[in-house]
Amino acid sequence: MLKDGKILIGKNDNYEANLLLSKANRHGLITGATGTGKTISLKVLAESFSSAGVPVFMVDVKGDLAGTAFIGEDNENVRTRVEKLKLDTFKYDKYPCVFYDIYGKLGHPLRTTVGEMGHRLLSKVLGLSEVQDSVLTIVYKIASDEGKELDTLEDLQSMLVYVANKRTELSQVYGNIASQTLTTIQRNVLELIEDLKDGNSDNVMFGYPPFNVQDLRGLDVDTGYGRINILDAQELFKHSDSYAATILTLLDKVYDSMPEVGDVDKPKLVLFFDEAHLLFSDMSKAMLEHVVKIVKLIRSKGVGVYFISQSPADIPDEVLSQLGNKIQHALRVYTPSEEKAIKVAADSFRVNPKFDTMKAIQNLGTGEALISLIDENGEPTVVEQVTILPPQSRMGTIIDMERQAIINNSPIVGKYEKVEDRVSAKENNEEVFNKIEQEKQEKEQAKLDEKNAKEEAKRLKQEEAERAREAREAERKKKQSLGYKIGRKAENKIIDKTLNKILKGFFK
Repeated sequence: MLKDGKILIGKNDNYEANLLLSKANRHGLITGATGTGKTISLKVLAESFSSAGVPVFMVDVKGDLAGTAFIGEDNENVRTRVEKLKLDTFKYDKYPCVFYDIYGKLGHPLRTTVGEMGHRLLSKVLGLSEVQDSVLTIVYKIASDEGKELDTLEDLQSMLVYVANKRTELSQVYGNIASQTLTTIQRNVLELIEDLKDGNSDNVMFGYPPFNVQDLRGLDVDTGYGRINILDAQELFKHSDSYAATILTLLDKVYDSMPEVGDVDKPKLVLFFDEAHLLFSDMSKAMLEHVVKIVKLIRSKGVGVYFISQSPADIPDEVLSQLGNKIQHALRVYTPSEEKAIKVAADSFRVNPKFDTMKAIQNLGTGEALISLIDENGEPTVVEQVTILPPQSRMGTIIDMERQAIINNSPIVGKYEKVEDRVSAKENNEEVFNKIEQEKQEKEQAKLDEKNAKEEAKRLKQEEAERAREAREAERKKKQSLGYKIGRKAENKIIDKTLNKILKGFFK
């Protein structure tokens, strides 16, 4: 709730926790066990930023943030808290919301391209090893060098086939490209394609046109409220690596697209990332360094980043140290690891000598929180225990008809619903594949022609040999026949001579 140009988050009898809009880009953290009130704190902050004309992006993993688009309903719990906190100016309100959904069912499609996501995040989604990621990096590099756009996973499949076909030639330029590694990546890509398919389209998560983050920054023309952009992640959340890659890709795109503005009276955009532990789970060192750099530098672009998770221990220390505004709801101790998590949470606050922070964290009631915010001097205030304000918009989920009405009247309706099939790597490679196939067929035909020629030469040689044999046989027979005739003639002469002698002797 806005009060005197500040965001009033919570109160106790002696203290008001006011977030200064000029310090809201110093980032923040909302933590606490399930059911302790994190969603309430998130809604209070998002509503207040919107009222101040600051656009917001938040992730809805349970479907209970969509009610922000509708005016709050009067109930006893809200009235009790309003009276307890003496909120004389409290009023129910509704906020301009735009719904998004990776699957395009519960909101506008929120697509990216394989090229925009980059090899690091895609490796995380695919579950690749460092060696496999290095080969994927080469594939991305080849695609870039040859001007082949990677829009979809099918484009990536095409590039993997292309690289496999020209592996020997490309390895001389880009280094060794193991065929077995290419096969493994190809298999993982195919599994991801099948995993992300839904009943309507294969173009889920990846496709063209990609989402333009400037669409997050609109204001409502009637109220001047900042647009509240809500990504429904109820389905996406089931795919933890894809969820993490989607959020981190969005963070990347916001960082790359926003100009430097320095100190600002209020943020240009505030991002709320729920279930933050999934973002950092199994994150490589290189990727963590990249995220830390963005978190450090993005505030100079007027962007505030707020992580929501169960414990500060879920956030790497390098990131945690950049989060100046902290809201800690209750944590319970049942195991040594949970006790350690509470100590981490307590140590992240500036000490208040009035109470023991560790004990306070364990004894907080639902809707209560420990809070420390950045003051006018850029320093964190000492930790205070407060009761969080109630949201002004409707709590809980909404029905399909209400959601569809919001989608149909959205300022970006029709912009992302249709996938454009531009010339990308898959189409670009078809000519190459056709040429490779033609060359393959020509080589096979050449081999066949060579084989046929050899067989023909062998046949001719055999025929020649057969003719020679037959000639020799004929000659032999001829010679045999001539010898017989000569022998018979000689024999006849001898007989004739002998008979003549006998006859001569007889007639003497």
